[in-house]
Amino acid sequence: MDLYEYQARDLFEKYGVPVLPGIVADTPDEVRAAAEKLGGVTVVKAQVKVGGRGKAGGVKVAKTPDDAFTAAQAILGLDIKGHVVKRVMVAGGADIQREFYFSVLLDRANRSYLSLSSVEGGMEIEQLAVEKPEALARIEVDPLVGIDAAKAAEIAKAAGFPDDLVAKVVPVFEKLYDVYHGEDATLVEVNPLVLTGSGDIIALDGKVTLDDNAEFRHPDHEALVDAASADPLEAKAKEHSLNYVKLDGSVGIIGNGAGLVMSTLDVVAYAGENHGGVKPANFLDIGGGASAEVMAAGLDVILGDPQVKSVFVNVFGGITSCVAVANGIVKALEILGSEANKPLVVRLDGNQVEEGRAILTAAAHPLVTLALTMDDGADKAAALANA
Repeated sequence: MDLYEYQARDLFEKYGVPVLPGIVADTPDEVRAAAEKLGGVTVVKAQVKVGGRGKAGGVKVAKTPDDAFTAAQAILGLDIKGHVVKRVMVAGGADIQREFYFSVLLDRANRSYLSLSSVEGGMEIEQLAVEKPEALARIEVDPLVGIDAAKAAEIAKAAGFPDDLVAKVVPVFEKLYDVYHGEDATLVEVNPLVLTGSGDIIALDGKVTLDDNAEFRHPDHEALVDAASADPLEAKAKEHSLNYVKLDGSVGIIGNGAGLVMSTLDVVAYAGENHGGVKPANFLDIGGGASAEVMAAGLDVILGDPQVKSVFVNVFGGITSCVAVANGIVKALEILGSEANKPLVVRLDGNQVEEGRAILTAAAHPLVTLALTMDDGADKAAALANA
């Protein structure tokens, strides 16, 4: 789960990371009031989960509360890379002398943590990595040790921080790692981390991504969920503990096991090239069990997507037999009734496959078409979606 900047700021403050005061506001009047409360120069910042806000006009400096009001009028409702600004944060101004970059993230390839840091902050890190890769220090972080004072100093020196600043940034790096570890994050990024005219180090802008797999350890993370902007289909799937991701195609996919579902996406995309270029509409893994209730919940989510024109159910019976899967499909169609209104192609294989196919054949549901192989099923589903 990606957090908004104001949520990241609040987490930083909780762990003792130096930040500027910030007040969230939804209207120009609230922005003016926030600027009056903070006093002095303020910055009105669009709250959207996308980079490049400054270039898009989503960050404006305000010298007075009236300036903040005017800035809010310009920013609220602004479309930034497809994200419409509905909320802003009014932050205190800073006397910026230098800008730096720091992050710690999950390095999946090496099954470790990785710290990225540079004395050249402010610009987009992707741009810096391409244009000046030598300016970006990449330091591996042992998950069993984390970032202590010694590791923080190693990172700072590798990033090119002068000796007089190393001692200042080391405790900030340690606290930022505390956020990463304490909140089960997969990314904690500060860009820019700034040196002020008074010699303070401040996290001026933060980005945090939390690991949803660890949410059982953090009941307070529920308050961070942006329910208003969540995809309704993904929200419905989450209510039923289904692993669902919305895509842009027209062939709904149901499978058991992430590997099988990913393979199914590829096969459907390949088959779709022969049927008008149709593509998969989703990733949906129903897991090891395929009871009627689970199957009905999965079909309900997929059929609720207006882009879906056909559904491909691709299940391999392992511990769960194809008999249970077939009975689940038949019962699910009964549960859904008239809501089941799009053709289903079903491919079963594995444990008790012949018996499972016989159950579906006997049911003779008008929406169900059997396929013997994955390639055959993908082709039939693509053809039905394109019909």
